[in-house]
Amino acid sequence: MTVPLAADVVETLLDPWRSGIASRALLEVALLGIAAGPLGCWVILYGLSYSAESLAHALFPGLVIAALVGTPLVVGAAFGAVVAAPAIARAARLPAIGGDTAVAVVVTSLLGLGALLALAPASPRGVQDLMFGDVLALSSGELLLAGTLAAGMLAALRLVHGRLLVVGFDRTAARAFGSSPTTADAILLLLVGAFTVIAVQALGNLLVLALLVGPAATARLLTWRLGTMMALATLFAVAAGAGGIYLSYYADTAGGASIAAVVVAAFVCVAAGSRLAAGAATA
Repeated sequence: MTVPLAADVVETLLDPWRSGIASRALLEVALLGIAAGPLGCWVILYGLSYSAESLAHALFPGLVIAALVGTPLVVGAAFGAVVAAPAIARAARLPAIGGDTAVAVVVTSLLGLGALLALAPASPRGVQDLMFGDVLALSSGELLLAGTLAAGMLAALRLVHGRLLVVGFDRTAARAFGSSPTTADAILLLLVGAFTVIAVQALGNLLVLALLVGPAATARLLTWRLGTMMALATLFAVAAGAGGIYLSYYADTAGGASIAAVVVAAFVCVAAGSRLAAGAATA
């Protein structure tokens, strides 16, 4: 009984990867996870999760315009990132009406513009797919872009690590050490924009931030050490990607939505386990 059962388990685990489509999807989410882990930790520590989500949505007009005129989506998203990231970084720190309100105004305007373009009668049906992506329909070129992103993201974060540390430690005194909080926020949001540019075709405009923020938030529940947090966030992101592909394969659900569901489930489980552990420690 044991041998057939073990063989069934192995067969279940290996079956999805016999398809080249699922293997490419796994490689894509692994590369995206390597980029999302460290970047997501900085976004969490800087309190920019809402701004990062807003930026991803604000790229939608650029994506739609690129699809309508027939240029690569990367070009449209990159243009949207260059326009939206500084605007959101600046709006998030406006004291007059509150950062959240200012960001909401910017994002609502941009997302509304994108929706108007996407829902216009002349828009092709495929434009609506930009909202959710398709991790199971990636090309070799998109995999190459994801690999380039992962390498570039790690290099960029290493380059600005000192500046981000100074601002993260004390925003008020950061200028005395030659670091500007506004510049640090803009750098992070531009990196988020770059991540969104590449990941949007796999996960879609609405779900891309799940892979960026969710694993980092889960890792934050387990440690306060930055290096350990980044390593755990990367591990959680890659594992959630693989788990989402399994869920998509066996439950016949959308790939991007399945990955987001696994990310959320992992956070809920770790949060519940942390609460139980804390309760047992104080009992």
